[in-house]
Amino acid sequence: MTNSNVRILVVDDEPPIRKLLRVGLGSQGYAISEAPNARVAIELMEGEKPDLVLLDLGLPGMSGHELLRKWRDDGLDIPVVILSSRTDEAGIVQALELGADDYVTKPFGMNELVARIRVALRHKFQQQGEKPVFHTGDLSVDLVKRIVKVEGKDVKLSPKEYDILRILVQHAGKVLTHHFLLKQVWGDSTDVQYLRVYVRQLRQKIEKTPDQPRYITTETGVGYRLREVESEGRST
Repeated sequence: MTNSNVRILVVDDEPPIRKLLRVGLGSQGYAISEAPNARVAIELMEGEKPDLVLLDLGLPGMSGHELLRKWRDDGLDIPVVILSSRTDEAGIVQALELGADDYVTKPFGMNELVARIRVALRHKFQQQGEKPVFHTGDLSVDLVKRIVKVEGKDVKLSPKEYDILRILVQHAGKVLTHHFLLKQVWGDSTDVQYLRVYVRQLRQKIEKTPDQPRYITTETGVGYRLREVESEGRST
């Protein structure tokens, strides 16, 4: 699917932001619809459904959180990327837990936003399911044989370390909250410190410089993201 076939609904009450997105994303070939509040957004959603929504959390009247909850409760699985000017991480975490796919904070760079959009759309349009062998940079993960390699050499992981890496691989490029990872790996809301310990151990095994991770990056106060990067042997 080309960008010209992709329609994005921008839900934001600030005209300058809507204009910035209309011009910036329009130059990338995306078709843009705009809504200044939740009411208009709901009306547009009932018509021709967009492929992705850019949603501001600080809407007048019905908040972005409430609108997102309504859409997810109604069974809408359209990708949603949050636009947030808030400095409190709790609002972002809440939106992700409600079913948002990703977020950017204002002010944001257009390149960063486009990258987030592409990741969210790729997850939507991938119909073939997860690939049996995942590659990013010099890291490879065989999801069938449970084999992890860095620069072609096997890496031995504990069961919990592998489970964390597997979940990150299955959602590569997306930010995953602490709560989501804890629930997937431990089955309940275990203390987040357990997760931090295992992620630290995992980085020691797969990162060249664990204190400056290339693959598993920290989203401060929110969670972790597995970055998709080029191999050092390839040109970018």
